[in-house]
Amino acid sequence: MRKDIIHIGAGELHYEIQGMAEVANDLQRLGLSISRENIGDPVNKGQPLPQWLKMIVQEAVRCDETYGYCPTKGLLETREYLAAKVSSEARVAVHPDDILFMNGLGDAVGKIFGFLKRTARVLVPSPGYTTFTAAEAAHAGSPPTTYFLDPHRNWLPDLEDIENRIMYNQAVAGILIINPDNPTGMVWPRQLLQDVVGLAKKHDLFIICDEVYRNIVYNGRTNVSLAELIGDVPAIVMRSISKEMPWPGARCGWLEFYNADRDEGFRKYVDSIINAKMLEVCSTTLPQKVLPAILDHPEYRPFLAERVRLYEKNANLAHEAFKDIDGVMINRSDGTFYTTVVFEEGVINNAQTLTIKDQQARRYVEELVSAPMANDKRFAYYLLGGGGVCVVPLSSFTTGLQGFRMTLLETDEKKFCRITDTIKSAVLEYLA
Repeated sequence: MRKDIIHIGAGELHYEIQGMAEVANDLQRLGLSISRENIGDPVNKGQPLPQWLKMIVQEAVRCDETYGYCPTKGLLETREYLAAKVSSEARVAVHPDDILFMNGLGDAVGKIFGFLKRTARVLVPSPGYTTFTAAEAAHAGSPPTTYFLDPHRNWLPDLEDIENRIMYNQAVAGILIINPDNPTGMVWPRQLLQDVVGLAKKHDLFIICDEVYRNIVYNGRTNVSLAELIGDVPAIVMRSISKEMPWPGARCGWLEFYNADRDEGFRKYVDSIINAKMLEVCSTTLPQKVLPAILDHPEYRPFLAERVRLYEKNANLAHEAFKDIDGVMINRSDGTFYTTVVFEEGVINNAQTLTIKDQQARRYVEELVSAPMANDKRFAYYLLGGGGVCVVPLSSFTTGLQGFRMTLLETDEKKFCRITDTIKSAVLEYLA
């Protein structure tokens, strides 16, 4: 073209979670049976939604107003409901106007980074969830700025390391926290979360906190919301119904803005996000309409607790399966519905293979791995072709670590154990 039309950050946009799904689709068309452990969709993994929840949605569908636009920020009664819930547990005043509904948190991430000044950077965790790391990199047109989650410390970051990355990079304006963390399953301890808030206050930064999995915590852990500790530090908290309810297809998430009026620059930044949403008119009305009724239903908490017990059981089964394998490391997940296995440095290379009995699948995988790629992605392709299990290579989560992330969503314990046994056998063969 006569003019270069490519955005400076276009090359940073990669989402391996779906990339692995496309390879799985190709292998399925060749006749392989695939277990999809790559994406966190409880509904597609067969977790049934209760009838009482469906009845609430059905009642809302009968109302004409459900089909119309809602206010740009979201339904007032729902924002009032959420603001009251946050304020009841928090040390920060949250008003309905501090809440902005989005069409899923993908929409929110796009606006948070899309309307951030290009020279302003946000420290994101590494390993880090791809949507965040890609958005942070794309907005600046350079690799993301990261802090390290250490697998040798149960995935906890080092506070001194975070502060050094703040002090020696004056472009850093904010810090991203994912709590509980995706992809690692780590739950932030209260004191560490408080210390990061202290760093933000000390260095005049804002915080972004993803609390999508806030109520999916187990193994005796308790989760602390940012609202309890934030004090007067400016922050944006992200929440959603997609994982907890679960209703991922609703594309319904929201932002909570804390202390927006305490800093003029942060206030203008928040206003730009709100104004960008105004250009779209509003977010989807139906899920907002039913959200309070679902959360207040007497069966909601028992329903969620039952699901959390499933994830706890699967997390512990996965930990037991991998913990004694030489050459790999696994920390027990205490939140979310993922677990991450790390290959120790140097144990995998670009010459290792797995047995693939299906000849078409073998040729397909061998063609894929003939291209240069991370060694853990190579393993993931062989696992797909030889074992029929789709996982996500850890290197795709913006880290130099090698490994893979798998879900804990399978409801059938025997099937889940077969999946972990298949992966375990593949790891042992690959490292032999």
